[in-house]
Amino acid sequence: MKKLYIIGSMALLFAACKPSVNISKNATPGKAIFTNYLAIGNSLTAGYSDNSLTLSGQLNSYPERLFEQFQLVGCKGPFIQPLLHSDDGYPSAKLVLGTTYTSCTGDSSLGPVSYPGWQADAQDATYNAVTNNGQINNIGVPGIRVADYPVAGYASLNPYAARFYHNPAGSPMDELTFRVNNLHPTFITMWLGANDVLGFATGGGVGDGSGNALPLALNIYNQTDITPTAVFEKQYDSALNVAISTGGVTGALINIPDITAIPFFTTVPANGLVLTRQGQVDSLTALYAGNPNITFNLGANYFIVQAHDGSTRQAVPGELILLTVPQNSLNCLGMGSVTPIPNQYVLTTEEIQDIRNATTTFNAYIKSEALRHNLAYVDMFSYLGTISSGIIYNGVNYNAQFVTGGAFSLDGVHLTQRGYAIVANKILTDINAFYTSTIPLIDVNQYRGIQFPTQN
Repeated sequence: MKKLYIIGSMALLFAACKPSVNISKNATPGKAIFTNYLAIGNSLTAGYSDNSLTLSGQLNSYPERLFEQFQLVGCKGPFIQPLLHSDDGYPSAKLVLGTTYTSCTGDSSLGPVSYPGWQADAQDATYNAVTNNGQINNIGVPGIRVADYPVAGYASLNPYAARFYHNPAGSPMDELTFRVNNLHPTFITMWLGANDVLGFATGGGVGDGSGNALPLALNIYNQTDITPTAVFEKQYDSALNVAISTGGVTGALINIPDITAIPFFTTVPANGLVLTRQGQVDSLTALYAGNPNITFNLGANYFIVQAHDGSTRQAVPGELILLTVPQNSLNCLGMGSVTPIPNQYVLTTEEIQDIRNATTTFNAYIKSEALRHNLAYVDMFSYLGTISSGIIYNGVNYNAQFVTGGAFSLDGVHLTQRGYAIVANKILTDINAFYTSTIPLIDVNQYRGIQFPTQN
């Protein structure tokens, strides 16, 4: 079998230098008003990385990078984020690179493991209290969906929200209203919607992807369903209207990336069943003799998978195997060959189409909202897609390869500190174009990528 965590060139990923702001005497705000900045969003906005929330992740979030640049054109501090106390990970351990083993062969490789020194973060009521006139500038909540905005008591369902929501019984819409009325933002960024399709995708498409899913209870939708189109549009519009309700607000709306192109879905190849002996080919051919659509040859073969309807078949080109598929089962226990890979680890052609249909529909609506409210529109779908083929900053190449690509963290979904700086530059570029501002871009290479174990 092809090993999952094979580390290639490490030259692309090196330790961080101390970050600094790229200052230009010619920075101008153009038609935008940057005095008070509010960032609205989910895990990407919060600075989530390596499968957890950490203090350094928050301090290197793209809103933090934007605020540093906005200061050059009139943005006033402080920029308050609901900061953790450590880098261990919240509410569970972050991922770090460590040694992993294949039990049946004893082979070792370098791959993500839970941080061994993890300790629970000490919590206090600092951010729940109404301090600084209720000001929090980054209200990104990992896991939040547009569909969740009307859910009362949301903080009891999401530990990230519980850290700073001022009213545990309120909804995300109530929290947004409270923060807007206290901060009176003049500039917003709003990056919502990815989780409205991501839960379906990371769940292997086992939920309802039709865009017409029914609620489990009032305003509560299954995390593994794609948010119904009507619900998404209603709640997105309501949240945006709250965000700009104080009047004269400028800002940028950011669309949903192509989540099927991120390392979580592209690292394990669908044709990763490598047969090196004719005896293996003959045994599997005999096992599936009654199914003429399943064939095996020496070399790379498509895995045997469980389809959405529960049937067993061979994967086809374009289908995706999730990063969470048990590697030991693939390498040692015959999963994907003798037994199918369960559907929760596979995105079939039909499920991928559901994701793409929803993403296209949601992004069209976000764009229409930007046009209607005269806000900048950031096409992150197209831009992050270019990372697949590679982008270069000051001589350093970044791509969507797992571990070695530099942009994506060890969870295969969220970004590294460098990745968030890349995103910040894309947002700044589109803000400059829309508002005729001249805000300098960031030196991405000053920030940290994946950290490799220290060599003795």
